[in-house]
Amino acid sequence: MDVKPKCVATAIGSLPHPDAEKALDVILGSIPDAPIWPQLPKLGLREQMEVQYSEGLPRVVIDEAKSRMYFDTSGDYSEDLATFYEGYMAAEESGDYSVAAISPAFSAGIPALEGRLKTLGGTRPFVKCQTTGPLSFALTIVDENKRAIYYNEEFIDVIVKGLAMKCRWQIQKFKPFAENVICFIDEPILSAFGSSTYVSVQRDDVIARLGEVVEAVHAEGALAGVHCCGNTEWSLLVDAGVDIVNFDAFDFGETIALYPEHIKRHLVENKNALAWGVAPTSPKIREESVESLVVRFERMADNLSQKAGIDKGIIAEQALITPSCGTGSLEVQDAERVFALLGETSAALKLKYGF
Repeated sequence: MDVKPKCVATAIGSLPHPDAEKALDVILGSIPDAPIWPQLPKLGLREQMEVQYSEGLPRVVIDEAKSRMYFDTSGDYSEDLATFYEGYMAAEESGDYSVAAISPAFSAGIPALEGRLKTLGGTRPFVKCQTTGPLSFALTIVDENKRAIYYNEEFIDVIVKGLAMKCRWQIQKFKPFAENVICFIDEPILSAFGSSTYVSVQRDDVIARLGEVVEAVHAEGALAGVHCCGNTEWSLLVDAGVDIVNFDAFDFGETIALYPEHIKRHLVENKNALAWGVAPTSPKIREESVESLVVRFERMADNLSQKAGIDKGIIAEQALITPSCGTGSLEVQDAERVFALLGETSAALKLKYGF
């Protein structure tokens, strides 16, 4: 990576606002150096986490009446898969990934951010985009028999390649507005990795699926991050080759230091970054202040420095500051407080470390 974020603030994705422009007012007012496009789940099913990235995938059924999405794998689907792979191969040859575009019907936030950045002009140090990760997508979405689509070998490959293309399309869209584009791969389901529910999900498979999407992000010259809002085996993400590991530093901050060798390799040898989710995305945000969030970061950074033998200056220099998760499920007032404290905490840490 060898890019030093120096405690810049960015965010995860979702906001509770029903209007993209109002969400962007919050984003650009609080995290102007690394803005995101807002996911707006209050607008309906098509802005939901997995559904938002389903356009162009074969055999997708969106059932608005039942507020669900699934894959219809019944019958002969060979022509549908062939059409998908033809589009994939054409995109790989041409470098044009518009076949995987996310339309305004599925994202009000993408065109809104693009329009705002065009109007404002210039470039930002970072612009961040995001996609649902292949594990979370495929272990959550089912087929017509309610079996997770992850376990269908043909469709899991389609999902990985489809999501990889959506990353590349987003990066190409926002590259003119940023010195560096960050693309987060959101994998909340990794918090259940190793549990009895997903005992058949193997470590090597997780690394391979994630790694393919990370490689697609790198192919566009962008930085690949993975966000997990619970505890997980953080070494997985390092081994998958991500540039930025984003974790919930409010509730699970101590856990990153349980993998000292991997995190030292990630930060010191590979010069990659950690994104510290210090601002809680729950009503707990009402009890927090800039001072309390700075103290929390300092305590967690001290712990990592001691456990992994990493200079604290390096930890701060290679840190981003984020919320612990998306804010889409919060009250608007609480979400706006998250963003306000996020920007102020970033500024306080920059001042403290002389950035």
